[in-house]
Amino acid sequence: MSSSNSPASGPGDDLLPIGEVAKRTGLAVSAVRFYEEQGLVHAERASSGHRRFTRSTIRRLSFIRICQQLGYPLAKIAAHLDSLPEGRTPTDADWQSFATQFAVDIEHRISELTTLRERLDGCIGCGCLSLRACALYNPGDTAARFGDGPRYLLGDSASDIDQDQ
Repeated sequence: MSSSNSPASGPGDDLLPIGEVAKRTGLAVSAVRFYEEQGLVHAERASSGHRRFTRSTIRRLSFIRICQQLGYPLAKIAAHLDSLPEGRTPTDADWQSFATQFAVDIEHRISELTTLRERLDGCIGCGCLSLRACALYNPGDTAARFGDGPRYLLGDSASDIDQDQ
């Protein structure tokens, strides 16, 4: 058998065992298996039954890991990954599209966090009426007419209540 037909060369060279994929991504092997079970990555099976992953799986798993660290739920991550053709390494255009979408979302999150930081020292319109300040900012829990939860942190304001009356 020539070396070009040996198992150590050819297209199979791009297939990595699960331990190598885990090491390269900084994930536990169990996490790689979990993401496979969730359909976020796919493995081929060697004749021995062991999982083998393409090199593009490293990028997909790294993307998943980063997104999760940023607080994105798996469903949203999966939706982004589902936009890629099965088995294809994402192109620069694919990543640019992801980056643009995430940049908009991150700017929105920054705005929400800034608002939260600025409003934490006052009434948040939660309806608890336990703080003295709430009797001034949300007398009689009038913010409740806008819905459940901390209404002022969700975008309503005391002036909205005044205009509504």
